[in-house]
Amino acid sequence: MHYTSDYLHILHERGFIQDITDATALDEKMRDSKIAAYIGFDCTAPSLHVGSLVQIMMLAWLQKTGHKPLIVMGGGTTKIGDPSGKDESRKLLDDATIADNMEGIKNIFKPFLAFGEGASDAVMINNDDWLSGLSYIAFLRDFGRHFSVNRMLSFESVKSRLEREQNLSFLEFNYMVLQAYDFVELYKRYDCVLQMGGSDQWGNIVSGIDLGRRICDASLFGLTTPLLTTASGAKMGKTASGAVWLNKDMLSDWEYWQFWRNVADADVVRFLKLFTFLPTEEIAKLAALQGAELNEAKKILATEATALARGRDIASEMQNTAERAFEQGESAGLPETLLAKAEFDKGLTLLDILVTIGLAPSKSEARRLIKGGGVKINDASIQDDKIVISDDHMQENAVKLSVGKKKHHMLRIS
Repeated sequence: MHYTSDYLHILHERGFIQDITDATALDEKMRDSKIAAYIGFDCTAPSLHVGSLVQIMMLAWLQKTGHKPLIVMGGGTTKIGDPSGKDESRKLLDDATIADNMEGIKNIFKPFLAFGEGASDAVMINNDDWLSGLSYIAFLRDFGRHFSVNRMLSFESVKSRLEREQNLSFLEFNYMVLQAYDFVELYKRYDCVLQMGGSDQWGNIVSGIDLGRRICDASLFGLTTPLLTTASGAKMGKTASGAVWLNKDMLSDWEYWQFWRNVADADVVRFLKLFTFLPTEEIAKLAALQGAELNEAKKILATEATALARGRDIASEMQNTAERAFEQGESAGLPETLLAKAEFDKGLTLLDILVTIGLAPSKSEARRLIKGGGVKINDASIQDDKIVISDDHMQENAVKLSVGKKKHHMLRIS
């Protein structure tokens, strides 16, 4: 489809769109007027990870094209737990944990969006403001009667759980009703007409559109993004050593930059479109690079993605650190682990250290890397998987450990 609104044209061109409930009508509305749109984020952890960046970038593009982004913190819905895309029930969190998680998540959006009172300024909202005050009986009478259990069972997020004979609690079953009610409240309070989210949210979004039509006679819209996986088929945001968190107190600037620098060749162009604001014409030029030259595109991806989340100065510093460490042989700025001399003197095997500092997910994988010649101590290749790190390896009270060409770590002894 050819989109005439700036926003949908950009999303389509850069690969954000999976489904739209009424693409023609939404395109016309966004071409002829400015709208408010929202995405919800439940507070299940102290930070979001890079798997949420697609949604954050959609909100940023929304603001860049003159529309109003609404970020809905799930202070209320987190108490229930979204069953969408999950094989089992979420662990229920207490109110204090949810509040702490929300504070950690709020700061993530500040580098991407401008907040304020202006027409296109972003607004952050907590759905607990209206959900916790609901009277259960009155809510069931006024809103529950508009939901068909038959239809709810047909949605993929519910059906897949039941087909795998995974437990779906009555509590989780209510999540769809509450998210639909969120959409109605946001329409009433902010004239919000568009809800966006991942493809696993399609059933919840459609339910909100239907409830808005029944309760308010409102014309609402939904837009979902494709399920994002890497070229290897892995879920975006997860690595062998854990989640790639957006909060810097949970993942260092260096590790964040390195995550983007180390993406597979097949992912570079797609990620440049999704996770940077670089013009598509510039991305097309980078897409033409082949072989070793593609590393330049990866550096640009790493620096641009890091600049958005952590700031331009930090991104430039990480790029300079990488160039010094990998291209000029310096170690300044590499991630470090500080180890007491007494602990070091007990004798630590290379296998143990590689796992401890996160250069290998397990001893068996570390052993495989060593046997394959992929591990270095102080830039010297190591073939012995039984080696013990000792004083002989120390250079100025430190040992440089490397896995492959891209993963480096300094073990410092105090």
